[in-house]
Amino acid sequence: MTRSIDIHAHISPEGFVRAAEKGEDWYGTMHDAGGMLNYNPRTAWTPEERLADMDSIGVDVHVLSTNAYFYNYDKDAANVAAMSREANDYVSQLTKDHPTRFAGLANLPMQDVAASVAELERSVVKLGLKGAMIGDHVNGNTYDDPEFEPLWAAAEQLGAVLLIHQGGPTIVSPRSSKYHLPNTIGNLADRTVTFAAFVFGGVMDRHPDLRVCLSHAGGYVCYGIGRMDRGWQVRSEAREHIVKPPSEYLSDFYYDCLTHDERALRMLIDLVGVERVLFGTDWPFDMAIDWPVSWLMGLESLTDDEKEAILYKNVEALLGI
Repeated sequence: MTRSIDIHAHISPEGFVRAAEKGEDWYGTMHDAGGMLNYNPRTAWTPEERLADMDSIGVDVHVLSTNAYFYNYDKDAANVAAMSREANDYVSQLTKDHPTRFAGLANLPMQDVAASVAELERSVVKLGLKGAMIGDHVNGNTYDDPEFEPLWAAAEQLGAVLLIHQGGPTIVSPRSSKYHLPNTIGNLADRTVTFAAFVFGGVMDRHPDLRVCLSHAGGYVCYGIGRMDRGWQVRSEAREHIVKPPSEYLSDFYYDCLTHDERALRMLIDLVGVERVLFGTDWPFDMAIDWPVSWLMGLESLTDDEKEAILYKNVEALLGI
């Protein structure tokens, strides 16, 4: 069995789990905590239970990211900053307790950019985390907004990886919450808008060493890139901040492999380059692939070298693990 490192694996902070078990509040996050834990008991598993499950599905390393439930970008910034510090301390301790099995990403209070910069620096420099997981937007503000520039500069300087992952209502939600569409369609639409904000807003030109991973394989980015290029060709507003077409930025990003479809994954690899595709599962949620290593290893359109690159080599190189 080949090695595997999962860039997209979530965790609930121990303090939150213990507070939920007692019916107590934890930084104002208990509005539907019981429902979350009952819906997916694995979010409350001990590290030992998690490791046993990783062993059962052939995953060697989880790069831990606090569940998106804990973004809370619409809440009091100071309170969320304190919550993030405790969550990040917990994740960091797990990486120290199990250094061959866990690496970690930070949670940030994104409604306060200065506080996010400080917490990212603390998390990377003092806690040994590899970067942070953040949402697609902050209370409707997309990442081309100049207010976020200090964070991109800090992440670039630190060599921190930013994993983009949805949280809360998606673009689809106001139109339809039926059929699980906010997840199956909305997540992918949100990721596509995020790519566009980074690219059309000139963020990637201003910060060429910024390391951004778009979860869920970048959403609809690869399928829709030709239309973005056409918009850049014919509309002056699409060329306001960039002098080359959006397709030339595809390989500036990283993407997890979570397509649920071999044809889509093959398209992703062919467009962005296999070195930009990372193994990611969305553990422990229901939209994860049940046997992710076996699924990837069984894809006939991928070479053995491509499978190894995705399963562990690319993440090793990106995170230095």
